[in-house]
Amino acid sequence: MALGTATAPYELRFDAGRICLDLLSTTHPEERLDSVDVLRAWITGSGLVPADTALAHADTGWLLAFRELRAQVDRLVRCRPRPGVATYDLALARVNDLARTSPPAPRAVRGEDGQLLRRLDGPPGCAALLAAVARDAVDLLTDPVARAALRQCEGDNCPIVYLDTSRGRRRRWCSSEVCGNRERVARHRRRAALARA
Repeated sequence: MALGTATAPYELRFDAGRICLDLLSTTHPEERLDSVDVLRAWITGSGLVPADTALAHADTGWLLAFRELRAQVDRLVRCRPRPGVATYDLALARVNDLARTSPPAPRAVRGEDGQLLRRLDGPPGCAALLAAVARDAVDLLTDPVARAALRQCEGDNCPIVYLDTSRGRRRRWCSSEVCGNRERVARHRRRAALARA
């Protein structure tokens, strides 16, 4: 199955339009970041590191740190900034703190066929990867155009937030293949039921 069209709870999705929003998507329909192996797959699938990057040194501390960052970004994305709201201010301070660390340093190296490939300078640390996601969140939250394009999926019970970059800004669902298809099937069934009545 292609990335971005997950239908089972263990599949990861990368169709929200930003890495920080893809991290938020890992809570639906249930907790997807439930093991270090899944976290490694998410880190690679999100493009934070090249596909062949070794992440054997990731541990449960990483898992907890990514979940904590996800909770902070969720607060910032779903709430409108208002002075004096303690949970918002604490989330903002935590994301800003994480964003201070330098993200993984990429470099270009020649592959066997002579083509340039993206590699990291060394094995990425948890703080560097968290910084990359936190910086993405800071970029999103401080860009008025991007912030205005944030949408929550209109699918039944779907909490996924995505960046609507569609023509005319009329995207309604996190995924046309998942929630959009469910809505079309439900609409068809309602029409069929009315026709029989």
